[in-house]
Amino acid sequence: MQRRQQHDHRRRRGRRRRHPLGRDRVRRSGARHQEERVTLVRASKEKLHVGRPNIGDRDALMARFNDLLDRRWLTNSGPFVNELEQRLAAWLGVQHVVAVCNATVALEIAIKALELCGEVIVPSFTFVATAHALQWQEITPVFCDIDPHTHMLDAEEVEMRITPRTTGIMGVHLWGRTCDVEALTRVAERHELALLFDAAHAFGCSRGGVMVGNFGTAEVFSFHATKFFNTFEGGAIATNDATLARKMRLMTNFGFAGYDDVVSIGTNGKMSEIAAAMGITNLESIQQFIDVNRANYERYRAGLAGIPAICMLEYDDRDRTNYQYIVVEIDNERSASSRDAIVDALWKQDIYARRYFYPGCHRMEPYRSLAPHNQLLLPRTEDLVQRTLVLPTGTAVSEDDIDFICGFLRAAVTGT
Repeated sequence: MQRRQQHDHRRRRGRRRRHPLGRDRVRRSGARHQEERVTLVRASKEKLHVGRPNIGDRDALMARFNDLLDRRWLTNSGPFVNELEQRLAAWLGVQHVVAVCNATVALEIAIKALELCGEVIVPSFTFVATAHALQWQEITPVFCDIDPHTHMLDAEEVEMRITPRTTGIMGVHLWGRTCDVEALTRVAERHELALLFDAAHAFGCSRGGVMVGNFGTAEVFSFHATKFFNTFEGGAIATNDATLARKMRLMTNFGFAGYDDVVSIGTNGKMSEIAAAMGITNLESIQQFIDVNRANYERYRAGLAGIPAICMLEYDDRDRTNYQYIVVEIDNERSASSRDAIVDALWKQDIYARRYFYPGCHRMEPYRSLAPHNQLLLPRTEDLVQRTLVLPTGTAVSEDDIDFICGFLRAAVTGT
């Protein structure tokens, strides 16, 4: 009897302690997490994405679809495309908007129209299309490190990367916030460089009372389905330079200036009438989308407050923003679970949080092979890609979903 009790005591003592979420307690070797498995079960079965498409008034959308089908004018600068361009220009307070089939083509057209060549300075902490748009035209993207607080180009770092081959700077606005436009403008002017902005994240945002679309020589927007304002698939270039706008408009349609009159190099970058109809419809609901995003942001901010291992990026109320992204940084040294373990666990719950912009463009091909030592020049980028986590938001995400995610993260990083 006594031996049985001793045996039971040893067996109980030898059992592995279970985490309240169903995860084995984390064992560490230095700062490395060796066992991280979260199994908390979510009641809802709805799949949650970082960018599930918003859709405005369906009746208005279907009415526009019927109109374009009745006209049988589906593309080639139809009335809906022209209307969308005019509405966007008015909403942004910019003189010219060129609607295109997607933002990658928009970048390529803007780069070509600006006659960039040689080297262009860009962040590595961005979606790879930013770099690809340059490399596609045999321009070398020179990756530059970022400000760790804003996640965007550091103007001082940019100036150190300028060489005699540099012809431009491409800033990338992130998370519904803007680059240090003033500092980048000073650098560009001092060195007589073109300044272009990838504004895929920044539609509807402002800086110092000026809407994005008015900075640099041109700015490029993405209207991909994952963006809070979408045209199914699409993009646009905004500029206040009339000569550049005409040049880009020609390039979008094979260089045609008229029937059988090709006056420049060009491609097929035209937006379809169907996409434009979606854009007009969604533009009419855009404030509703922004209001939902803001409410979600405020709920996340309250739910994640006071967690030492989580730093949530906040928006500056002095500027207009779209609240499109919920971005947190996970302190892997202080967290009971690493960022990657948290992502894996959330995905098992059909919560598709994302690791932006892992692993960084400089670690993707062809850039990894072309400049294998880039990581030595990008310590802040190298650090940030290991810690950044973007959470679901938008009109498809409920308050209960947000509360669950916040509770899940709190338990995962604190180990309680």
